[in-house]
Formats: sequence, structure tokens, C-alpha cells
Amino acid sequence: MITKPLYELLPYGYMALGSASFMLLEPSYALLSGLTVFVLGARIYVLRSQNRRTDPVKRRKSGHIPKSLYDFMPFLYLLSALAIFKYLPEKMYPVVAICLLSYGFYILLRRSLYRRHRLPVTPIF
Repeated sequence: MITKPLYELLPYGYMALGSASFMLLEPSYALLSGLTVFVLGARIYVLRSQNRRTDPVKRRKSGHIPKSLYDFMPFLYLLSALAIFKYLPEKMYPVVAICLLSYGFYILLRRSLYRRHRLPVTPIF
């Protein structure tokens, strides 16, 4: 069994490894494996995030975007920003990539405010 701090960092490590592979390696199989590792890290993050939601169900707004796509939106912003940095590094494209990165991290920060894992309260008799 691994320790709790290491367990909590695993999805971030997977996403960082996938991002680094995507940005630094050139062969197509390396890009595909980097994207796969990033997506799996994002999936683990989303699953943990859904388990740790603390906002009441009746306060949640239903939108027009499918839930699976909505959950992965910040990660899609991050991946698209990385793709812009890698494939379009000239002119004004890095500014667009920085905006996408900022907005993706902003969404993740906002969502983390409602995802604090709490232990169930058990009455003491």
C-alpha cells in the first residue's frame, strides 16, 4: 500500500508525465502514449473529484453539455493549450494558449472548492 500523500499526487503525476511526453517527444507513438497517460490521469482526477463532492445535489445546475464532457472541460482546455504551444509557437497563438491554460486552471480551482473529502459523522454513544 502507498502512503496517502503519494496516493493524492498520482493523478497530477500522470498528467504531468503525459504533458511532458506530449511536449518533448516527437514520434507519433510517443505522442499517443503521452495523450493516453494524460487522459487516464484526468479520468482518475474526475473520479476522485466526483466522490469528494460536498455541494448539495439540489444546488447543482444542469446544463446543456453532457456530464462526461463537462467533467473533462478543464483538461481539454489544458490539452489544447499544450497543442498550441507545440504546433503553433508563432505570432499570437501563445497568448491564446496562455488564456486557455489560465481558464483551465481557474475551472479546476473553482471545482476544488466544492470537493473536500469529509469523513462521515458517527454518533458517539
